Amino acid sequence: MEKIKLYYDEKGRTLSVWFDTPVKEVVSEEVGDGVILSKDKYGKVIGFEKLYMDLPKQKIAQSIPLELIGA
Repeated sequence: MEKIKLYYDEKGRTLSVWFDTPVKEVVSEEVGDGVILSKDKYGKVIGFEKLYMDLPKQKIAQSIPLELIGA
């Protein structure tokens, strides 16, 4: 499994999670409740974005790993 990448934009209040390279994104599909799926050219979900996401201001970097490696 590839690395899972997490990006949090505090100002934009968005959390982006990528299971594959973001460059492969061809289409985005909003599925409701501020969740947007990112798909590659084959329709496979390669990531998602959660809108209107507020995380605690303290220890954000310590509470969310930036990359996870699956076994």
